[in-house]
Amino acid sequence: MTAEATLPSTSASPTARQVWTRARGVVLALVLLLVAAVAIAAVRSTTRHGSLDPRSADPYGSRALAELLADRGVSTRVVTTLGQARAATGPDTTLLVAVPDLLTPRQQTALHTAFADSGGRTVLIAPGAPSLAGLVPQVAADAGVSFDATLSPDCPLPAARRAGDAETGGIRYTTSAGDADTCYPSDGLPTLLRLPEASGGGDTVVVGAPDILYNKRLDEHGNASLALQLLGSRTHLVWYLPSPADDSATDSGNRTFFDLLPSGWLWGTLQLFIAAALAALWRARRLGPLVPEKLPVSIRASETAEGRARLYRKANARDRAAAALRSTTRTRLAPLVGVPVPQAHAPEALLPALSAHLGGEGQSLHSLLFGPPPRDDTALISLADQLDALAREVRHS
Repeated sequence: MTAEATLPSTSASPTARQVWTRARGVVLALVLLLVAAVAIAAVRSTTRHGSLDPRSADPYGSRALAELLADRGVSTRVVTTLGQARAATGPDTTLLVAVPDLLTPRQQTALHTAFADSGGRTVLIAPGAPSLAGLVPQVAADAGVSFDATLSPDCPLPAARRAGDAETGGIRYTTSAGDADTCYPSDGLPTLLRLPEASGGGDTVVVGAPDILYNKRLDEHGNASLALQLLGSRTHLVWYLPSPADDSATDSGNRTFFDLLPSGWLWGTLQLFIAAALAALWRARRLGPLVPEKLPVSIRASETAEGRARLYRKANARDRAAAALRSTTRTRLAPLVGVPVPQAHAPEALLPALSAHLGGEGQSLHSLLFGPPPRDDTALISLADQLDALAREVRHS
């Protein structure tokens, strides 16, 4: 029985196993990033769902406060647009702005015009520097924050004195209004301000932290008492939750594109530039030409050829591979047909000698030995086979 030897495949295309081996690290990193993003989103959605919403019973919602106000005859209505908030201002209404910093400058100006001298009360929850200039020009946010969550009133405001200690610690404020009530100080700066209107009997209250409104914090210290007194002084409470979907939020006025970018975009761009420069240096870490070195052991020529071929295949360098094959073949054929080796790569010297030796056409030999690079791996393999066949023919002729 005759057994036929199975020749190894000469295909240069990578197998599925090779593709997976090369890409599995990147795929694993992407999967881990996706899982981490989903986990973070799930955690944040469960802990902060319905934050400062009087309809939400979650820990960071404010439904408990709304129900306590309802027991005292105060109705609570939630609005999400600037137009509704402006229309609701009046002497018998308390307007609570849950997240003032979400308002654009034009929204702030329009809202301030609506509640100024309205005779009602406006309560701003943890406004920062972006919103204070438009809503309460007499107040500025201090650069530091209060690390003491629970503070003592230390002011003559009746509501604060009756409530006692409360969790107002957060943003600290300074004010230029001489008749303002400054309460719950931290390191000498208040975290709660009450600014009376010049006329109309209304006022504006600025609270440095939202903790006194949360369901989970309402029963601690004097939080409930302070919140009920601040929000229950009028028969109607309008709870304004600013929304990016509000049509008035899209009116940016005369601001340019760079004004709409976040404040840290320049620093972020600089970081990306530095990261790109470091990546370029890392990829170009081998500076200068390669230095040949003597190998410590002898390596078979076939192994060197296979290793070089794999490098060419990995880089898709079919032109380099074809040039190397043709150059080696010309060098081997030149002495066999009587051409000096220095002239082996000159078509006018090598091709006539080969044609005379083989009796073939010079045009086909020119295309084979000096032609353009192959278009694909199949053409490269065919070129190698033809060069081998030419070398054998010349050697045996």
